[in-house]
Amino acid sequence: MSKNQPVYRSITKENPYKVCFVCLGNICRSPTGEGVMQHLVNKEGLSAFIESDSAGTGAWHVGEPANSKSSMIAEKYGVKLLSRARKFEYSDFEYFDLILAMDKENLRDLHQLDRKKQFREKIMLMRAFDPMPENKEVPDPYYGGIHGFENVFQMVMRSCEQLLALLKPHIRT
Repeated sequence: MSKNQPVYRSITKENPYKVCFVCLGNICRSPTGEGVMQHLVNKEGLSAFIESDSAGTGAWHVGEPANSKSSMIAEKYGVKLLSRARKFEYSDFEYFDLILAMDKENLRDLHQLDRKKQFREKIMLMRAFDPMPENKEVPDPYYGGIHGFENVFQMVMRSCEQLLALLKPHIRT
């Protein structure tokens, strides 16, 4: 299997495909991933087949809503960020089919949590799906002003659109 391909399987209503987006604090990048993916899935009428969630490798913001700038940019495009921050747990490895890290630091943290190396095929960088990857990471927008948040939103949107296009042929109605 290629490192740039998710684990494919038949996707049904009884066994939906589950994707978790992961960043550091779960208030900027990963809730954007979750919200964008859910928006695209809902728009296509596929919410019974694909589930999205998000988490952080750190616990600093547990229970908090998405960053206000992330929410503002998302709403500009009709996307709502409704999640509350949570910490990624070991049990998430078993639950999710695909775990998308926003950057190499979070990828490394996920690999360290997977000490027995049982779930490596599920863990990828988010931008592995970006058709225009300048690099492989979604940068933290926090210190980049509003432009940083806009840039992250566009990267995530392109990546989620491509991921959904790759998953759709595996949906069995």
